[in-house]
Amino acid sequence: MSCASLLHSLSSAGLATNRNRATMKDANKPKGKMSSYAFFVATCRDEHKKKHPGTSVNFTEFSKKCSERWKTMSGKEKSKFEELAKNDKVRYDREMKDYIPPKGAKKGKKKKDPNAPKRPPSAFFVFCSDHRSRIKEENPGISIGDIAKKLGELWSTQSAKDKAPYEAKAAKLKEKYEKDVAAYRAKGGSGQSNTGKKGGPGRPAPKKVVPEDDDDDDEEDEDEEDDDEDDEDDD
Repeated sequence: MSCASLLHSLSSAGLATNRNRATMKDANKPKGKMSSYAFFVATCRDEHKKKHPGTSVNFTEFSKKCSERWKTMSGKEKSKFEELAKNDKVRYDREMKDYIPPKGAKKGKKKKDPNAPKRPPSAFFVFCSDHRSRIKEENPGISIGDIAKKLGELWSTQSAKDKAPYEAKAAKLKEKYEKDVAAYRAKGGSGQSNTGKKGGPGRPAPKKVVPEDDDDDDEEDEDEEDDDEDDEDDD
């Protein structure tokens, strides 16, 4: 099956992309390198647009069909895409050598202190912990993304009375967290008391490490949710 016929068979509700979500933080930063498979998918999409303008495709089915087609392709058929990926890597490496990040650009996530108190979950995530297993049992093979979607839908149907127990539990966990943070900071942010200890020759003063910033609430909750799901999958 050619790329064009592959995509034509998928005509449906619209191809969703993340392009509108992504914001360009640095317009001068080189475009990321593409894999051979990414070039294959892009080629299929472009061929479809040329032969069937205005016809959209379902993203889920599109990805599935592309993956199935890629697995059955011979090395010779894949070679042109692998060559494109190879050349693109050369281009990317060359451009990155000349690229100078803007001042103040983030260099990655800050390192967290393993002794810092762990941020408490929100009422929603407490709710998710109680219902995730049931959803997985009722929907064998369901993806992590679909589990999250179902949990969100289920939470939105809960009344204020139904949500109250989860909000109460989250409030208690938050109160405990705040007390733990206060104790953590009182000990210099390292989990051990620094009373009586001074920096001297050959002994630098201990660095103070602060717990996670409050601005990272949403990101932390999402990370914890993914970690929990991964752990359950391993079980």
